[in-house]
This record gives sequence, structure tokens and C-alpha cells, in this order.
Amino acid sequence: MSAYLFRRLLLIVPTLLGILLINFLIIQAAPGGPVERTIARMQGLDGSAASRMGSGSGSEVSSASASGSGYRGAQGLPPELIADIEKQYGFDKPPAERFWLMLKNYAQFDFGKSFFRDETVTGLIKEKIPVSLSIGLWSTLIIYLISIPLGIRKALHNGSSFDLWTSSAIIVGYAIPGFLFAILLIILFAGGSYWQWFPMQGLTSENFDTLSFWAKAADYAHHIFLPTLCLTIGGFATLTILTKNSFLDEIGKQYVMTARAKGLTENQVLYGHVFRNAMLIIIAGLPATLIGVFFTGSLLIEVIFNLDGLGLLSFEAVLNRDYPVVFGTLWIFTLVGLLLKILSDIVYTLVDPRIDFESRG
Repeated sequence: MSAYLFRRLLLIVPTLLGILLINFLIIQAAPGGPVERTIARMQGLDGSAASRMGSGSGSEVSSASASGSGYRGAQGLPPELIADIEKQYGFDKPPAERFWLMLKNYAQFDFGKSFFRDETVTGLIKEKIPVSLSIGLWSTLIIYLISIPLGIRKALHNGSSFDLWTSSAIIVGYAIPGFLFAILLIILFAGGSYWQWFPMQGLTSENFDTLSFWAKAADYAHHIFLPTLCLTIGGFATLTILTKNSFLDEIGKQYVMTARAKGLTENQVLYGHVFRNAMLIIIAGLPATLIGVFFTGSLLIEVIFNLDGLGLLSFEAVLNRDYPVVFGTLWIFTLVGLLLKILSDIVYTLVDPRIDFESRG
């Protein structure tokens, strides 16, 4: 197992390099980089105008303009000012050199400073991550606490009326997009058109620091209830059906009939034999579930409920061409995802010692 883990850890390096390189090359073709956005602001244009200026953000060079500066919209600005702006954002160097410098800094977990927030990328991530973790952890916990027991019961009562109506409810919940459900909840319960039962923004109230411990817990639960509900409503379907099918597959195997023939009770058969084998495929999907809930699934929910988390930070960084934040968050998300997949393999062997990754070469 140690040799296998060592190989997996070594593979992290080329994987990170490949992902960063591909995204860096894509960025070079994306129009409207930070230099042109700054020029647009200086010329009195709105931020959206910058996205239509230029043909590439890496070199920031488009067809020759009237001023000869190489940037559309730079008419009337002195070349010295354009050069200062390029130096400010690091675009005075060729793309290959910028990519190499980025890799050297990222190897030391130095992600630089945001172009437009005047804060370090590490500081921004530390500031935003509690919001995303709060929503992600609670929604993941609720999904697993409900879906696994529900999937097991559906497997034990396969084809019954309980199985049919729960499947119908799960399909309906899965078909409703989380962001659409969020808008519906705001209209109904957050002062949209009917009742003002829940707050619409933030994770805590303004007087949170003055509250007692239990009052803080209640205030936090009050704020996080609707966002967490929106993330969990669509997450039940996949895990519940996966759990049901996994248990059905195991229940039909020979060793289950042998265990019953020995006189074991249904609970002993289910939780002493079937459970361990059926849970393997569910454990394997845990890293993808965590990454999806933490970093991607919460984006629209954070926007709708005005929660300043990692999803919203990444989204705004892409819109603003804030490349240090874009690549810094990409590096961290990818690294965490790869480490979680390795952790999943370790848990695999703990759940079922028969699994031997070393034999796979």
C-alpha cells in the first residue's frame, strides 16, 4: 500500500502542472484581460466593455489601434502609462516566463495578490472558506444521514408502495434545479412576497458577537437553513439510488443465502455482511461529492443568498479577470480533490482489507 500511495502522490505533480497549463493557455485566448479592463475604466467605459476589447488576455495584444499601443481603447493614453499598467499586472513579461514564475511561486504556496482587491490570494481564501465549508459540510452530512438509511430501506422493500412513492419524490427533487428552488424559498419564506421567516443574506446577524452560545447556535442555524436545504434537495437522488442498487446487488449474492442458512438474523446478515461490501462504491464517490458540494454546487446558492464564499469569489475573479485568484483557487481546489481521492483509496482498504492496490501494479 505504501508504494501505491507513493506513486499516487508523485502523480499529483504532473496532474497539477497539466491542469494549470491547459487553463493558462485558455486564458491567453480569453478576451478582455486586466490591462484592458484598467484601460476601459480610465477611458470611462464600464467593466463589461473590457470583455469586448482585444483578442487575448495573455499577451493583451489585439490588432493595432490608432494610438499604436497594441490595445483597443487606449487612444489618447501615453505609451509610458500603458507600460506601467502592464508592469503592474506582470504582463511586461512573455507568457512562458510568467507561467514559469507562477509555478515556482505556487510550489511555495505563494499565490500572490489579487489584482483588484489589494489582498493576498491566501488571505482571501481564508476569509471566504468558512462560508463554503459551513454550507458544504452541513449539506453533505444531511445527505448521507438521510440517503443511506433511505436507500437501505428501499432495497429491503424493493417494489413496495414505499419504494415507489419515495422514488417519485426523489426524482421530483432531483429535477428541480437548486437555484430555482432557492428563488422559490426566498419568495415564500425570506420576505420575497409572502412570509419573512428566514434572513436572506449572511450566515450570522449583526449582533452575533453579543449573543450567548445557544443564541449564537440558533442564529447560525436560522441563517444557514435555506441555503443548506437548497444544496441538499438535489443531492438525495444519486446517493439514495446508488445505495439501493448496491445493497440489492449484494443481497442477491451466494454468501447472503449461506449466512441466512446458518441461522443468522436479517440484521446480522445485513449489517454484518452486506453493509461492508455494499458501502464500498458509496465510499468511492465521497471525494467527488465533497468537491462538488464545497466548490461548485454552492456557487449559485452563494450568489442568490448573498453568501461571500469560495464559489462567489471564484466566479467574480473570472468575471474581473483577476488571474491570481483564478489560478490560486484552481490550484487549491485541484490539490484538495486529488488528496481526497487518495484518502478514498485508504478508506477503501480499511473498509475491506481484501482490496489490494499493490497488485494493480
